[in-house]
Amino acid sequence: MRAEAQPWLEIGQAMIRGEVSQPPVAKLVGFRLVALERGKATMLLEAGERHANPMGPLHGGILCDVADAAMGMAFASTLQAGETTTTLELKINFLKTVWDGQLQAVGRVVKSGRTIGLVECDVLDEGGSLVARASSTCMILRGD
Repeated sequence: MRAEAQPWLEIGQAMIRGEVSQPPVAKLVGFRLVALERGKATMLLEAGERHANPMGPLHGGILCDVADAAMGMAFASTLQAGETTTTLELKINFLKTVWDGQLQAVGRVVKSGRTIGLVECDVLDEGGSLVARASSTCMILRGD
């Protein structure tokens, strides 16, 4: 399936069902898309030793990756066939140190315009405690 053939909402739902491969970065980092509806996406990450920074806890860049993916997919789910998106800006607040365990990143569209959108993401630990909150400005890309 290609973005030109189907809207991203359908492509993402096919990823969840295993009919379409998760993106290469998802495989590299170890997160996966587990839920998608228009304007909302959920990613899961099984955080472990391979995600550690030099001091031992989960590296902040990993949280940025999973949050960016959740926000990007949430925003993409609102696009038409043939449209795609790119992140223009990303901000994240780290609120809790994590070493390992399952993390859930829930991205949701706050506002979407003709070209620009605002998206937010909460990253939660297994107990539902807020680990990080991110926001992003996304741009819709049309055509070649």
